[in-house]
Amino acid sequence: MSGVVSQLVDVVGRGEAVVLADRDDGTVVRRGPVVAKAHAPGVDPGELAVRVGVAAQCEGVLLPPLRGPEVLPGGRMVTVWPYGEPVSPEEPEAAPWAEAGALLARLHAVAPGPLPPMRGPAKAARAVARLRAMDGGGAAAEAVLRAWAALPGWARGEGAAPEGALCHGDFHLGQLVRRATGWLLIDVDDLGLGDPAWDLARPAAWYAAGLLAPEDWARFLEAYRAAGGSAVRGAQEDPWARLDVPARALTVQMSALALAKGRPLDEAQEAMVESCVRIARLAAA
Repeated sequence: MSGVVSQLVDVVGRGEAVVLADRDDGTVVRRGPVVAKAHAPGVDPGELAVRVGVAAQCEGVLLPPLRGPEVLPGGRMVTVWPYGEPVSPEEPEAAPWAEAGALLARLHAVAPGPLPPMRGPAKAARAVARLRAMDGGGAAAEAVLRAWAALPGWARGEGAAPEGALCHGDFHLGQLVRRATGWLLIDVDDLGLGDPAWDLARPAAWYAAGLLAPEDWARFLEAYRAAGGSAVRGAQEDPWARLDVPARALTVQMSALALAKGRPLDEAQEAMVESCVRIARLAAA
């Protein structure tokens, strides 16, 4: 058991505890109805406090904290949350795409006051930096880097986004849990002011790569529009006019992370890399 895990066990209370995640960017431990998260080393305490405060304000959209942020021995920041049931990967047909779309629309309408920047583009830039730091990578890595170079500066973490709204910053189905009141968004680490289209970009990238069924993409997008989502306004608006750049950025991010691990790619990762090859080819045309 790592030192951070042992500290989190003390936070949630002695007894049978389950490690839900133990990665460089966060460690999560659950005991019964309580979950404690040690955030990434070096996280800004002030910005984390603002993000946790936003979660406390967004009733019915974000999972509310129980307490924190606090400092663990050794300096890691910790927050404590109620447990929620995650999306089951064994039941893809029951994935709550419509609920997710509606939640994101409601999140994008919140005006909680001064916010740090949404960290999505910065995370994409870190993924590309990891790819550049590895030895080799071949033609696939070159295509990913060309696709990255074709993005505007704001999507590469260089400057502010063209629009500002409260954004999750790292949305995927793993960021949803179900409580008695329904589905809620979790994980505030990347929450902040940015382009709301970024939160739709990962599903859009999956759909464009053939990894998300058209009917699931339609459910997600239609629910977002029906709830008044600001990233795509009106049923007649072409969503790709807003989603193209963020979707390309997420495609690059996912591909860069997959290649940087230096392991054989699975089917989904290969589809992302192939999308980068097409993006790079179109950019060079």
